[in-house]
Amino acid sequence: MLKLRASQGKAITFTEFVALVAMMISLTAMSIDMMLPALGLIGRDLQVLNPNDNQLIVSVFFIGMASGQLFYGPLSDSIGRKPAILFGLLIFAIGAILSIVAESFDQMLLGRLLQGLGLAGPRVVAVALVRDLYSGKAMARVMSFVMTVFILVPMLAPALGQMVLSFSGWRWIFITLLAVGLMLSCWVVLRLEETLTEENKRSLKLSKLWQGFKEVISHPIAMGFTVITGLVQGAFLVYLNLSQPMLQNLYGLGEMFPIYYGALAGSIGLASLLNVRLIGLMGTWKLVVAALLSIFILSLVYLPVAVFYAGQPALWSLIGYLFLVFFAVGVLFGNLSALSMEPLGHLAGIGAGMVSSLAMLLGVFSSLSIGHLYNQTVYPLVVGFLVLISLGLLVCLWLSKRVAAKS
Repeated sequence: MLKLRASQGKAITFTEFVALVAMMISLTAMSIDMMLPALGLIGRDLQVLNPNDNQLIVSVFFIGMASGQLFYGPLSDSIGRKPAILFGLLIFAIGAILSIVAESFDQMLLGRLLQGLGLAGPRVVAVALVRDLYSGKAMARVMSFVMTVFILVPMLAPALGQMVLSFSGWRWIFITLLAVGLMLSCWVVLRLEETLTEENKRSLKLSKLWQGFKEVISHPIAMGFTVITGLVQGAFLVYLNLSQPMLQNLYGLGEMFPIYYGALAGSIGLASLLNVRLIGLMGTWKLVVAALLSIFILSLVYLPVAVFYAGQPALWSLIGYLFLVFFAVGVLFGNLSALSMEPLGHLAGIGAGMVSSLAMLLGVFSSLSIGHLYNQTVYPLVVGFLVLISLGLLVCLWLSKRVAAKS
């Protein structure tokens, strides 16, 4: 088994390296999903007047993530992978402390913004770490193990958040996240060797960021797939923002909410595991179109059902609808990312950061506009998927001739 150097003591093994990278990436999902059972409690304690504003606790985190993804790649190319990761974890820790002691909703949102901004560092740089050490099939093997762990986190994190609430208040969720962040920082300091060699370091120039931004937004295929990615993320974020008030409150699931949420997250994981086989059968472009059409048709069929039941259809039907929709979403996430980056290979990390950031910002702001229409029914969720995916299909139609010309 391949062994890597560690900062101190015994060499870090392949298994430990995979676990460390998986933890860097998974802390982001944990920081989102552990919050969900507590959104209502946080809003009540911080005297939020409009319950729909509780969604900002999730959305502001994503705004921080989107902003941070622009800079950590170039920063890690300049100062090194390890310092960039630790810098991000420091910002995350400051944000977590602000949330722990928050006495106002504004302070909570500032803390969440800093948490997202900080965790963009480990999230982005973790991939660079793998790229520094592996290539080809070896890199694919590492990322496969990492993503297997990552898939499990959204399934388990809400249950962990609910368990914390069962024994203490919502502030202990942030204390738990802070403890995990500190543990991860110590792990990085003690066990991870710097993987960026001196000869591969590059100076940090804002002009390069601006050049990358201009090239991304001026490339029609890359920008088209970026917009589709943002629309799909927006539809998913509508669910993420509404899952707690809708499932836990409207449908009265209470402490059973994490189980249902985890089952739906499992649908995305299942799609990720089957994605390679599906690509082999259909090809990436046809698979993306088929997944978008599936969500559109499912939503178009389910909307009359929701109307018939006055916006509160049977729980089993809603879970069935969402399970099928999220399978298609799981297919879309990885494939859209690959398609958007395919024409930008020469931009490497800067291009990936730009695409990811622009898509996430589009997703956040589109989801906020829909999520704030929540009215104790499933209408905003179903209509949100229908509208945003319809726009995505229109962009696909616009892209179809360009993709065919490149084939």
